[in-house]
Amino acid sequence: MSVRVAELLMALIMAVFSAYLMWKSAELPIGWVTDEGPGGGFWPFWLSAIMLLSCVGILFNWVMRKSAPSRSMETFITMPVFLNVGVVALALAVTVFLMGWAGTYVALFAFLLFYVGVLGRHGVVSTLLIAIISPIVTFMFFEVLLSITLPKGITDPYFKPVFARVYQCPRRETFGGRMQCYINPAWK
Repeated sequence: MSVRVAELLMALIMAVFSAYLMWKSAELPIGWVTDEGPGGGFWPFWLSAIMLLSCVGILFNWVMRKSAPSRSMETFITMPVFLNVGVVALALAVTVFLMGWAGTYVALFAFLLFYVGVLGRHGVVSTLLIAIISPIVTFMFFEVLLSITLPKGITDPYFKPVFARVYQCPRRETFGGRMQCYINPAWK
């Protein structure tokens, strides 16, 4: 398949998907709801509309042959690239499976070790830094800032002391000359 054909197929698929998302999000209010703000379908509808307009622009460029991809007859994907994409897709599937069993943070750590260390062939120090810091940042963003709980799987008991510190600090006491949160032993 050539780059030109791949661009056409992708634009058509994304246009159909955008129209579907617009239709489904229109089941909710897509305008301004008095005393509430934007309706539940507002953002999905308008983002899908923008995506649809982008697809129309790509199709226009394709018909007019205005962009380099719309004129290219080169092979879209070679076998080595296809195999690399397959390896990454398989790694992502394993990561999704691990999220339910081992938890999001362990799965993310394992995926980054594989992706950055093995596939990316980066050094041990940079691989470990990325693999350790990314789950911590993800935890802080979702669990602490947004209060959105992500699956923890078998690692759930290890998060109880962390949650006790982050969410519940019913009383503060002085330990070693500084104020600290008192953690109930039952939370550990």
